Amino acid sequence: MEIDMFDETNTVKEEHQKLVHDVVAFASTFLELPDNSELSITFVDNNRIQEINREYRDKDQPTDVISFAMNDETDDDLPINFASLGEDFPHNLGDIIISVDKTAEQAESFQHSFERELGFLALHGFLHLNGYDHMEPEDEKEMFGLQKEILDAYGLKREES
Repeated sequence: MEIDMFDETNTVKEEHQKLVHDVVAFASTFLELPDNSELSITFVDNNRIQEINREYRDKDQPTDVISFAMNDETDDDLPINFASLGEDFPHNLGDIIISVDKTAEQAESFQHSFERELGFLALHGFLHLNGYDHMEPEDEKEMFGLQKEILDAYGLKREES
């Protein structure tokens, strides 16, 4: 899996970028995605993610993570048949944008490590890119159960208080 990372904040430590890369790569293997899958992850601050949230989701507030799936079809889109492109053609999943500020805020609020929150948000965005959602109770149960299973298997378990 190819994962391109961009740090617009110039504050994300190399070890944290590696953690995000490794969690997403682990999840890709866990979901048995093709090796030629690719995506990008961008780290931003609260101001930037608020701009993105306002522009694309009509929500004028910062959020923790936003995903833009390449496979999300709208009525105007033509469906992409990746199989017809050949197995060597890269399978672009989309883009994940993570607020570093929100990551720190939520880690403190949930009383767990910055690393645990960062890994959780990266995985959450990654699952959205792969068609998982939490709009309906049964979908939420499936997605959140899968998140816990992957994070536990990776070793980023939620600390019990």
